[in-house]
Formats: sequence, C-alpha cells, structure tokens
Amino acid sequence: MRTAILFVLTIVLLVAGTIAVFASPRFTIAAARPTPSPLFVIENPAPTPSPTPTATPTPTVTPTGIVTFNVPVYKQLRNLDCETAALQMALSALGHTYTQNELIAMQPPPDTRQPVMGTVSGHKAVLQWGNPYKNFVGNIDGADLIPTGYGIYYPPLVAVAQSHGAPNAIGGEGAENGWTPARIYAELAAGHPVMAWTETGWAHPYVGYWTTFDEKIKIRYSLIEHVVTLSGVSPTQVRVNDPWHSGSQYWFSKAEFEASWADFNNMAIVLK
Repeated sequence: MRTAILFVLTIVLLVAGTIAVFASPRFTIAAARPTPSPLFVIENPAPTPSPTPTATPTPTVTPTGIVTFNVPVYKQLRNLDCETAALQMALSALGHTYTQNELIAMQPPPDTRQPVMGTVSGHKAVLQWGNPYKNFVGNIDGADLIPTGYGIYYPPLVAVAQSHGAPNAIGGEGAENGWTPARIYAELAAGHPVMAWTETGWAHPYVGYWTTFDEKIKIRYSLIEHVVTLSGVSPTQVRVNDPWHSGSQYWFSKAEFEASWADFNNMAIVLK
C-alpha cells in the first residue's frame, strides 16, 4: 500500500512539473552580436564588385595655380608594402575601391629568397637578390634596413591597374623615356593620380645596384625604397598622399621631390 501511495505521488509531481515548464516563458538563444566596424574604416573599404573605367577626378584650380583632386589617404597595412597602399589610393581616386589584401592577391607571388649581402665602397650593400620588375622581392612583412624584404617596381602594378579600373594606366622610368618632372606635373594638372618611387621620409641613403639571381640584370635600389601617390601640384610644390606610418597628406617641395624621385630613375605610374 505504501509503495502504491509513493508511486501515485511521484506521478503527480511529474505532471505538475510539466505544466510549470509549459507555463513559463520560453528560453531562446540571443542573437549573435554584430561584429563592430573597424576603427579605421578607411583601411578596409568594401570591394568594387565589377570595376569599369571611370572619368578622371575633377581637379580644383585656384587663381594662384594650385591644382588638387580628391585622393583618399590610406596607410600601408603591411610593413613593406607601400606600393600596394599607393595603388589602393590611386584606384580609389578613380572610383575603384579594393582592400590592400585584395590588391596583393592580384599581383604575382613574392620572391621570398633572401639577399646575398656585402659591402661596396664601405657601404652595406645588396649584391644579389630577386627582380622587383617581376614581383615583390623578399618578405612583405620584413625589415628593409636588414634587409629581409624590399618591394616591387612598376610593371606588375600597371597590369593590376589596367585590369581593375584604369585601362589607360601607364608606367615607366627614365627622363630619356619621357618620365620628366614636367610630364608628372602636367598629369597632375589634368587630374591624374601619379604613383612615384621615392625614399622613405625623403632621406638621402646609399643608392646602388644588385644583380638578380635569375636574369643576371642590374637593379637600382636603396634600402628605404618607398612609393607615394601624388594628388595635386602648385607652382613650387606637389601634394603627397603618403602611406607611411598612419598615412598622411601634405605639400612637399618640387625640388626635394625630384631629388628623391631621381634615386629610382624617375619611376612612376600615371592612372587614367
């Protein structure tokens, strides 16, 4: 009899518990919190789904002969890849927005072989290394003064620009080939962004030549190679979009720009 009573009480308790559960508010898993936007949104723009040629940016001209046009300022996200950040700025001026990682993926794979070092006239020098006219030389996240990484020159970047929104982009070097200061200033006056190879911080380092591993050709270099995007011109200065550090835009003397640019044989890309 006692066992039967306990069995009945157990059944009653189970039924009561079930009723309480169905009567209580339902528990649901809260929706996942959205990922916050990056602090520096300018570093991570949304990609352009299908790039098409766009018009040249409309330059603003003052009565004193100062010409500027809109080029966003991006900082370089990889330690040595100022070139891609400069390309990102120039393409964005034409209305084609890509992340730096997307632009890196469009370039040939880097040559990660390390350099053969030595001395030349008492200067620490690179004797042999890769070919920056073909791909990025060294470690993109390396250090330039050691050096464990270097950079990339204009041909691969022209190809990326031409296929991603700037079909008329052109690159080159050498005053004898028409790459003169006058040409650059005329392109800027017309509203065309210009990528220019210069020295980091406008310093004056040792400039030398190394021999490529494969082709055995001479490469002119300095260990603080840098690329900026020019976004304006005045009678005495150029406006510089500089991806170094946090990224900045400033005016810089034409004479000093030309001296630094000459270290890389007047190498540049004009996007249009």
